[in-house]
Order: sequence, then structure tokens, then C-alpha cells
Amino acid sequence: MTVRLEPGTAAPDFTLVNQDETDVSLHDLRGSGVILFFYPQAMTPGCTTEACDFRDSVEPLRSAGYVVLGISRDAPAKLRAFRERDALPYDLLSDPDRAVHEAYGAWGEKTMYGKTTEGVLRSTFVLDENGVIAHALYNVKATGHVARIRGLLGL
Repeated sequence: MTVRLEPGTAAPDFTLVNQDETDVSLHDLRGSGVILFFYPQAMTPGCTTEACDFRDSVEPLRSAGYVVLGISRDAPAKLRAFRERDALPYDLLSDPDRAVHEAYGAWGEKTMYGKTTEGVLRSTFVLDENGVIAHALYNVKATGHVARIRGLLGL
């Protein structure tokens, strides 16, 4: 049974390493809004589309007080290559044991091409400056959901 986080609940805290193997802790970002997006794998077509959509929207999001963080199970070296290749101006975090994915309900059963497997559920969470979930979007499509988030935030 996959956990589903609801708006109005405290976001699970975590510390993960980024693409440069530096710790990033959610509690250190209090005072800013945070957008966490969980994606299956760096450098794949859908994940590249999603990451570049966030890249192309990062300025309005930052201007509105949000920090963008991407989270996957990829190793820091792969995240670094992804960030450099696509000029991603935000941190990518490594969650190899998927503990943070599971805490956010971004890991579970999914069906692709008629086959049920376990894996990353592409999900995005918008947290307010106090670390409370404002929006929890599960099973989002790689294309178009950044525009949806901007709409939800009035940006």
C-alpha cells in the first residue's frame, strides 16, 4: 500500500546528496517554498522533457520564492552529467535506497504497456515556507505539468 500525502500535512523531512555530493536538507529550506519533483531516471526522454520544463520556468518560480529540487534514484555522477548536459539550474538529489520516494508515496505499483511493475511514480509536491504540503500531484505526465503547477501558483 503506497502512502499518499495530502495538502495541509507536514512534508517528510530528509537529507540527500546532490549532484556534487553535498548534503541538501529539506529543513534548511524553511522560509522558502519548495517544489520537489520525483522522476524515474536521468537522461531519459520523458525525464529530460520534465527537467527542461522546470529549467525553463525556474525564474518565475524563484521570483515567487520557490526552490526547485529534482529527486531520483540515480547516482550523483549521473545527476551531475544530466545537470550539465541540459543546463539545469537547480539541484538534483540522489535517493538510491528510495526511502524518500517511499515517504512521499512516489514509489509503488504502476502499469506500463499492460504490465504491472514497481517503480517511481512521477510525482510533484509544492511545499509552503513552513514545510507544509500545499499541492501533492501524483502520476503526472512528463509534458505539461510544470504549466499546471504554475497555474496552481498563479504564475
